[in-house]
Amino acid sequence: MATCKNDPTELREKYQHIVFFKTGKHRLKHSISKAIVIGFSLFAMPSAHAAEGTVTFEVLTPEAALQAAKAALASCRSSGYQVAVAVVDRFGGIQVVLRDQLAAPRTVDTAVGKARTAAGFRTNTTEMVSLTEEGTPQAGIRNLPGVTVIGGGMLIEAAGSLVGGIGVSGAPGPHLDDACAQAGIDNIEDLLEF
Repeated sequence: MATCKNDPTELREKYQHIVFFKTGKHRLKHSISKAIVIGFSLFAMPSAHAAEGTVTFEVLTPEAALQAAKAALASCRSSGYQVAVAVVDRFGGIQVVLRDQLAAPRTVDTAVGKARTAAGFRTNTTEMVSLTEEGTPQAGIRNLPGVTVIGGGMLIEAAGSLVGGIGVSGAPGPHLDDACAQAGIDNIEDLLEF
């Protein structure tokens, strides 16, 4: 059967595999692209689900905690008080404890207790004194293990979020412990601004 050299039917039949190959190659690229996208989405999905079950929070760096403790200690020293200073993280974990050479050994436990109480109850310990007086519904808080309800424990916050607590013990009055603790917080204020 004689056919014309440019017969479209014959050309279609003769070169059908080439067209299929190009289409197949396109399909292959498309399939690979699709597999990559699905792979990345599957890889990302566990982290997206994990993020739904976690929280993010800020904590003090050890350097900031040490700086606050040193500033509080220096403030009390400049007033002639020998004290202990403790800085804890938002969960009450000790980050720094400093005790002046003449501060009584008991001041260490008291400073840690004040810092932990402030952080744990998210309230300065001076405010807790009246809140937990005998006869109030919260009076039992004073009997909880590790709770120290006396002035000198203060919250450390950054952008309205709790990041830790500072406790000072050894000055001749709780209001003076508070003043030294506040000096420590003031000293790191620029580090806490976001």
